[in-house]
Amino acid sequence: MSKKNKNLINVVYSTNPNFSYQQEEEEEQDTLAAKDQLLYVSIDRKQRAGKEVTLVEGFVGTEEDLKDLGKLLKSKCGVGGTVKDGVIMIQGNFKDKLADILTKENYKVKKKGG
Repeated sequence: MSKKNKNLINVVYSTNPNFSYQQEEEEEQDTLAAKDQLLYVSIDRKQRAGKEVTLVEGFVGTEEDLKDLGKLLKSKCGVGGTVKDGVIMIQGNFKDKLADILTKENYKVKKKGG
């Protein structure tokens, strides 16, 4: 199925030339203020050949704002990382450092795991 037809509701194929499809509308959430957000910072080693990544989860907002936050965190730690599925992944064990950086940026932070 092509990308433009992915969000179709009740797909019916019609020979009527005036027929139009109903489509789901994707609503993008507005980004909450930093002081209103609760972010979870944790370390993950699963399915990464024993290498550690630091995960930042719980961000509520647009994809672009999430990418900007990920870019800020990667530059402050001086390492690589990525943003996927609403989660920021930073290479290495930077749990404490990221918690400090996010706290300085006025986010509420909780550390998950040991």
